[in-house]
Amino acid sequence: MDCATRAEFAYAAHREKAVVMARIIAVIPARMGSSRFPGKPLARINGVPMLGHVYFRSRMSPLLQEVFIATCDAEIGAYAKRIGAPCIRTAPTHERATDRTAEAVAILDRQAGTRADVVVMIQGDEPMLHPDMIDEAVASLKQEPSIRVVNLMAPVSTDAEWHDPNTIKVVVDRRGDALYFSRAPIPFAKAQVDSASRFKQVCIMPFRREFLSQFTALAPTALEAAESIDMLRALEHGYRVRMVLTSRETHSVDTPADLALVERHLAADPLVDRYRSLRHADRSAAGTFA
Repeated sequence: MDCATRAEFAYAAHREKAVVMARIIAVIPARMGSSRFPGKPLARINGVPMLGHVYFRSRMSPLLQEVFIATCDAEIGAYAKRIGAPCIRTAPTHERATDRTAEAVAILDRQAGTRADVVVMIQGDEPMLHPDMIDEAVASLKQEPSIRVVNLMAPVSTDAEWHDPNTIKVVVDRRGDALYFSRAPIPFAKAQVDSASRFKQVCIMPFRREFLSQFTALAPTALEAAESIDMLRALEHGYRVRMVLTSRETHSVDTPADLALVERHLAADPLVDRYRSLRHADRSAAGTFA
């Protein structure tokens, strides 16, 4: 083995060690004041508040050292306490989930004296989250040091979803980086759009810790405000957002109709039984699902 080859092996081993040792946490930002669905985080899905599904399913990921809930609402804080979830109280002034997440991480830094290497922001309206989706999202950060932030995306499954402004659509370049996000159906085509090119944003977003701080220090942008989409701030300031196609079917919850759809999907979901069993078996658990 020549010197160059030995050096390559040594570098690869160093990178693998760095990945194993990286501190990866998740933050679930949630608030009661959704304009489309007030009280959404605590709306029940098969008897369990939606936020509980998101928290317990996130906890199943072996990549995450810790999972936190970030909120400005006393009701959500009380629920987090009942289920034993660590909760960080944030300011009530945030309009963007990323800004709430960044404040929560800054508070954690001050309290714990340690910094995460990667912060996975998981929206509280993604109750169909599967732990594998976190692995899928974080993999690109491991593989490419130049990538600062990743979003999952999934195929748009129906024409109704395609035209629904609550569904954030995304188009990507040949590398898989986002070109644009919109609540309108994109890409526009005079003829029928091939369903294989229709994608929606899935709000599981790993940030490198430094970029999360940098991102929230950026001035809000016109397109971000017009579309009400956080990631447009990154694009308008010239940063790449790597999109990763998930292999899992998922639906976010923006309306009561979405809640009913997700409830049907989760009725036979084996993960629900797994975390119900885990909570029942854990005698040291601080509370219950409800």
